[in-house]
Amino acid sequence: MAFTLASATELLEEIKKSRFLTRAFPINSVEQAEEIIETVRKEEATHHCYAWKFHQNYRFNDDGEPTGTAGKPILNAIEGRNCDCVLVIVTRWFGGVKLGTGGLVRAYGGGAARALQNAELVELVDWQNLTFHCPFNLLPIIENEVQNFLAQIENRHFDDSGCELTLRLPKAEQQNFIDWLKDKSSGKILIDRENSHSDMSF
Repeated sequence: MAFTLASATELLEEIKKSRFLTRAFPINSVEQAEEIIETVRKEEATHHCYAWKFHQNYRFNDDGEPTGTAGKPILNAIEGRNCDCVLVIVTRWFGGVKLGTGGLVRAYGGGAARALQNAELVELVDWQNLTFHCPFNLLPIIENEVQNFLAQIENRHFDDSGCELTLRLPKAEQQNFIDWLKDKSSGKILIDRENSHSDMSF
């Protein structure tokens, strides 16, 4: 089970005279993550270290801090909270006192972890689109039943013999719905799997 942020959040901390501002964002694409990073980088600060995770893709950057002391600890914090589709940027304003490698790991990774702990998380759902044709007599039954499978009707297209429906439903409910539909239609309704696709969102 994976989670993302309900909304952007931030946490400001002071550690041995350095200020650390942790900002965490929900992201809908890799491109969105890069756009946010470029915007934040325009702010004057000593370092803008970050990590993001978007499904199978991830990236982290130490932005001038010693290798392995910032970006990777931030990514570890994201993964430690079972988060996905999340970007975390930790901005540092150096206060004149060096923290050492261990101190940096604790500052960056700890700040990211605390920000995510304080954030409101929402479960990411793997949604599946299913398209099928049903006769007129079954349409009201299906329309009344879809909510029991946490499904939503995305599109209706009527023709002389009935209606082509496209549903959006959680992948975990897909087989249950197909079995129910097969039973209700006595096996006459076929699912168009070739036109189905999935996406992760909340």
